[in-house]
Amino acid sequence: MQFEVWAPQARDRVVLRVEGEDRLMERDPERAGWWTAEAPAVDGTRYGFALDDGLVLPDPRSRRQPDGPDGTSAVVDQSAYDWRAPWPGRGLSGAVLYELHIGTFTREGTFDAAAARLAPLAELGISHVELMPVCPFPGTHGWGYEGVSLWAVHEPYGGPEAFKRFVDTAHGLGLGVVLDVVHNHLGPAGNYLPQFGPYFTETHHTPWGAAVNLDAAGSDEVRAYLLDSALGWLRDFRLDGLRLDAVHALADHRALTFLEELSTAVDALATEQGRPLFLIAESDLNDPRTTTTRERGGLGLHAQWSDDFHHSLHAALTGESQGYYADFARQPLAALAKTLTRVFFHDGTYSSFRGRVHGRPVERTRTPANRFLGYAQTHDQIGNRALGDRLSATLSPGLLACAAALVLTGPHTPMLFMGEEWGAGTPWQFFTDHPDPILAEAVRTGRRREFAAHGWAEEDIPDPQDPGTRERSCLDWSETGKEPHARLLSWHRELIALRRGQPDLSDPDLAAIKTAYDEGARWLAYRRGDLRIAVNLSGRAAEIPLGRGGRVLAAWEPVRPPGPDGVLRLPAESCVILADD
Repeated sequence: MQFEVWAPQARDRVVLRVEGEDRLMERDPERAGWWTAEAPAVDGTRYGFALDDGLVLPDPRSRRQPDGPDGTSAVVDQSAYDWRAPWPGRGLSGAVLYELHIGTFTREGTFDAAAARLAPLAELGISHVELMPVCPFPGTHGWGYEGVSLWAVHEPYGGPEAFKRFVDTAHGLGLGVVLDVVHNHLGPAGNYLPQFGPYFTETHHTPWGAAVNLDAAGSDEVRAYLLDSALGWLRDFRLDGLRLDAVHALADHRALTFLEELSTAVDALATEQGRPLFLIAESDLNDPRTTTTRERGGLGLHAQWSDDFHHSLHAALTGESQGYYADFARQPLAALAKTLTRVFFHDGTYSSFRGRVHGRPVERTRTPANRFLGYAQTHDQIGNRALGDRLSATLSPGLLACAAALVLTGPHTPMLFMGEEWGAGTPWQFFTDHPDPILAEAVRTGRRREFAAHGWAEEDIPDPQDPGTRERSCLDWSETGKEPHARLLSWHRELIALRRGQPDLSDPDLAAIKTAYDEGARWLAYRRGDLRIAVNLSGRAAEIPLGRGGRVLAAWEPVRPPGPDGVLRLPAESCVILADD
């Protein structure tokens, strides 16, 4: 087997250690900075690289880290897994996504345990599961955003073969699989890339320190490292798409940006494999060019998360106005109506949170609404709260039903966060498992100080390193058979079926959506083709001028269609979907 490594930092020599035996590597005359060597190896063979007589380090392109980020690498034969059947793929059009974290989706926290819970999602009507990052990270439990070894799979979850079993099971149920990948930073623990080459640059700085090197000297190989990793997930693990974490933090001033290069490569792989593949961005830029096709001068990503919709919905439901909710909370229903019809609330408007004008308008007549994901909750919007409290911790079942109606009948591609479909009573808190006591204390102290600055008592903030913090965040699946959880679960199932069965709910035309609202009475209504959707967020019944007639397709509380006066009388904290006669 040929081993190779890009190590331009090595001055004189690179040694390949395979199963305890050392072999001197040779410089590749065709590729600057690359070293190669031949050695016998099979699936599972352990190996690593020593630069200039230094310590043996894991392979930057390791496919497996059996002992975690600090251990030696292991060879993986990607062709060894016996896939059940060819997978035709499942594209993003008409999708209903479900974000989940392998480590807390079940108490066992493994791929195999999670796979055993996928059937209820398929029965619910979910089309794709979107997994939080699964690359190796220190310890056993964590969110996954401090991963290293971007080609490998976290061993405590089950490693690469278990991940393939998970994907295989999902596909057997008709579920696509999307993976959250992090290209904007790595580590800090277990990150040996700087010892091999200029993977990071001081030319730009991010919240995590020196930026990943996408445009400075040596960046050609760094970009190839990230790009090949992304294609490997899609090809070797048969994934259907990738979610790209915080692309606004990718500092890249080259004429051809990394994101354009990546979207081009993914489209080419989709053609080669004969199945749809897609990229979903997380971006704070409010720039429609993110999802605009490359032919029209955009980056060519296929979709992006829509935080403005979330913020306006959250402000309308909870009345919260701290931090970035401030602008949305002034007139939350107006903000919600704008995001339903124009996607971005900040589209060239002043953002008080940022202290400047932010965003750019979406071309409604040329931009399909389904390029944007709409959601009421995500791992970020729950876990980055002081107590990791879900909406279910403070809102009534009726308001949770209204949130579901807005997400699942709106124009965006809808996404749920695990447990949201039954109003899970468990929190989802920030947790880590750093073996390094210095790093563990820094994370613990930093988290508490962050929220102390906003008025929280430090002792009230859950300790990320406490195993109980992770345990509290595990879903309690027994809730699904209890009230009010069972009713909420049934409501989500009904709404998803309605979305599948009503073509008007799949119409991506933003310009066709008509809205009306009353801030004081706290109701909002909108029309999608022959359908009218109304939500009443008030604690009192509302009278909504909706137009006469129609038939009720779904309602949280019993309600009659509007009479001759055209007024819908909607109970408190309730919602309804009507079809024209």
